[in-house]
Amino acid sequence: MGRAISKVIVVEDDASMREALGRLLGAAGLECAAFASAEALLASGLDAGAACVVSDLKLPAMSGLDLLAAMRARGGRPGFILITAHDAPGLREEAVRQGAAAYLIKPFHGAALLAAINAELVRGESCTI
Repeated sequence: MGRAISKVIVVEDDASMREALGRLLGAAGLECAAFASAEALLASGLDAGAACVVSDLKLPAMSGLDLLAAMRARGGRPGFILITAHDAPGLREEAVRQGAAAYLIKPFHGAALLAAINAELVRGESCTI
């Protein structure tokens, strides 16, 4: 099967991490749009066309979980992967309860993120990486 481009949205307030994630996804053949905040993504309207969203949990204003809830309220159902350096007891369970497909703790291996994205693309009947 040939590779098709699938849109993955990255929401990460740390510029160096945002750029690194963009490079990783690009190298995997994925189209990536990156945002520094949840509000910027929602204002762009690009959330509607996402196959998968990778969001930091702790963002400056609206959290990753708040973004997930806002996207669900708007009818969006892309795969949603939360990443965080601020893990705490119960957070993973809460994220899954709210609909996150994966929860990765920083630092994580790029292969783990790509596997989580691939699983969501397959689940959503998008093309795999």
